[in-house]
Amino acid sequence: MSTDAIAIEGLSKRYGEKTVVRALDLRVARGEIFGFLGPNGSGKSTTIKMLCGLVRPTGGRASVLGFDVVRQIASVRHAIGYMSQSFSLYGDLTVEENLEFYGRAYGLTPQRRRERKRETVELVGIGHFARARAATLSGGWKQRLALACALLHEPAVIFLDEPTAGIDPVARRDLWNLLFTLAERGVTLFVTTHYMDEAERCSRLAYIYDGELIAAGTEEELRRLPGVDPPDAARYSVAAEEIMPAYAAARRLGYVRDVTIFGRQLHVLVDAGVDPGRMRADLAAATQIGAVEHITPSLEDIFLTLTRGHGSR
Repeated sequence: MSTDAIAIEGLSKRYGEKTVVRALDLRVARGEIFGFLGPNGSGKSTTIKMLCGLVRPTGGRASVLGFDVVRQIASVRHAIGYMSQSFSLYGDLTVEENLEFYGRAYGLTPQRRRERKRETVELVGIGHFARARAATLSGGWKQRLALACALLHEPAVIFLDEPTAGIDPVARRDLWNLLFTLAERGVTLFVTTHYMDEAERCSRLAYIYDGELIAAGTEEELRRLPGVDPPDAARYSVAAEEIMPAYAAARRLGYVRDVTIFGRQLHVLVDAGVDPGRMRADLAAATQIGAVEHITPSLEDIFLTLTRGHGSR
């Protein structure tokens, strides 16, 4: 048996003259949490829809658990779960009624429906809302219900297209705890997200830009890509009392190549050999400066670098 849950070779999709996914090559191992990142409009959702058999590819091929996404659509759909970006269940039905509907849609027998509804309700912790209409739930609970419905038929692969968009930080963390539980059980998770803290929870990552895959690997492998951590430069975090004056001052320094705000800190890329004490003194003219520490690129640093580098071609 192949160790790949998902295998993609040259996968492409065109709408008229516009190519939204071009010659995508990617493999996802069974049981891993795989993060699929990229700006809005980069082709993430289209890729997921092709892998789910919802959109027919223009070129290339792909398989999920060994099933071809074009020739074996029924088998693919039976083997996967799918959560879209927006809540797509039936708002006028109760939680219990949504679960019953999807259990029937998946072809589960009455006994198996009862068992799986009980198991998924317990897993996502939504039992106390069983009689509530789905439309009345908060964003976080709607996503839990969507996950429960996607899990009813015990899929081995789950596609989650920005599953935490628009929900609060506590609900985001709770949903990720559920995803970790699934991963522990051997379920493969293919997740798109714009949150870097969520990307850091993935075992491997891929980054797509303008329909083209420009990087894939572990966080450490991505950090070693050309241009991400150049040998003739150094990267520092700089804590500042007032972040905007410090940001403006850093941008004026001739030896600063790039500067980005991260909360109450700056991430500053400077020419190699620049004394951090000198940088502190230069910035102190604008505001009080705290710790200046040498750092490795964060995921956000990595993806900003990749995006800028690709966009300048």
